[in-house]
Amino acid sequence: MRLTVFGAAEQVTGSMHLLELDHYKILIDCGLDYERDTRLEDNEYFPFDPAEIDVVILTHAHIDHSGNLPTLVRMGFEGQILCTPPTADLAELLLLDSASIFAGKERKPVKRHKNAYKPKLLYLQKHVMDTVERFVTIGFNKPFRLNGQAELTFYSVGHLLGAAAAVIKVSGHGPDRTIAFTGDIGRENYPTLTDPSLLPPVDYLVCESTYGGRKHNKTQNVEQVLVGTINESCVKNPGRLIIPAFSIGRTQALIYSLNKIFDQGLLPPVKVFVDSPLANYATEVYRKYQSLLSQDSQKFYREKGDEFEFENLTYVHNLKESKEISNYFEPCIIISSAGMLEGGRIQDHLYYNIQNYYCTILFIGYCAKGTLGNRLLRGDPIVRLRNRDLSVYATIKQTDTLSGHADHDDLMQFVSSQQAGNLKRIFLVHGEMNSLKSFSDALQAEGFNTTIAEKGVSYEL
Repeated sequence: MRLTVFGAAEQVTGSMHLLELDHYKILIDCGLDYERDTRLEDNEYFPFDPAEIDVVILTHAHIDHSGNLPTLVRMGFEGQILCTPPTADLAELLLLDSASIFAGKERKPVKRHKNAYKPKLLYLQKHVMDTVERFVTIGFNKPFRLNGQAELTFYSVGHLLGAAAAVIKVSGHGPDRTIAFTGDIGRENYPTLTDPSLLPPVDYLVCESTYGGRKHNKTQNVEQVLVGTINESCVKNPGRLIIPAFSIGRTQALIYSLNKIFDQGLLPPVKVFVDSPLANYATEVYRKYQSLLSQDSQKFYREKGDEFEFENLTYVHNLKESKEISNYFEPCIIISSAGMLEGGRIQDHLYYNIQNYYCTILFIGYCAKGTLGNRLLRGDPIVRLRNRDLSVYATIKQTDTLSGHADHDDLMQFVSSQQAGNLKRIFLVHGEMNSLKSFSDALQAEGFNTTIAEKGVSYEL
């Protein structure tokens, strides 16, 4: 059995791991690599022949885990893509959205003949639909036979609806061996998601390390942060609160939290706009799989009704309705994508409000270096929007209470459910180098054998 980490090695994005058994190749995740030094076109060049991959296992729908699947299919992969039912539905939405983004971007043209150029796209909608046809869904905790020697079981890990750790049991040629791929691990008591499940004993573990060495601020919960911010920006001061939020996962958790706040009468009614077509579709998927949401969410549904619908909440459906928000002069909350402010309708709302003293912008997620969100968070006094330099007069705030990632303590708790003496090796992936090293050091102090996986290096198991 051989493991090769081809993506998310010593970095966060581009998750892609190859597990080779006897004459059988399993690819775990196939995400887009969008690190700063990577061109989008670089995702087209796989370090293996896609046609030789027998099966793909998809841990969850986020683009850094699923986003290069259509390229894999376009380049010759003909096997099944195994995932949970919610992951299949959410991945379809995200991949179609990616194809639309690619089509709308200006790409470096490829010369065809003297006076004609054709833009080169990573993949088209057709390739997305070809990919979706290959999805085969498997429920949590239901063993699935891959071939004569391998069996797959998904375990819920929170983080996103449908997100799973993939545990693969390999038989033959001596004692059975078990390897687990965590995907991304969620955190306990998340508004809409179940707590991460503990894994059965495994021999090898490929573990994400996003928040290694970092801890979430746990002095306040989601509702407390939102009540304080809304009270300051919309009640005491009659202004508007803009919340950039990822359309899938973060927006649904935010809507549900606001629903509980207004239901309990913790704040007077405030108009809430959800301005993201992708979020609207994703919310329908969350409704479809309501039975897989958190116990708190399910209880609210039984006692109060739809978690994602309440008085004064408006889902914006088209661009005309989106533009009309600018003419709404009462205090309001605007939830829009994208979370890092790189494209999407959120840029329109920023353009009209960044110089508004009575506007607050609340970031509820991570903003990568180089993004507009990161520039605002670091305190840039002037930002560029629509080819204009605009002074920043709006108040900028941030909270990590809605982060979907396990922090350092959560990661340690998750791994420590394994016996150090029985777990032969932990391969650390999906993290910046400082996070990987911090997590590795902490695990080694507890007696675990760790390896920070290197890109393209094969490990015999």
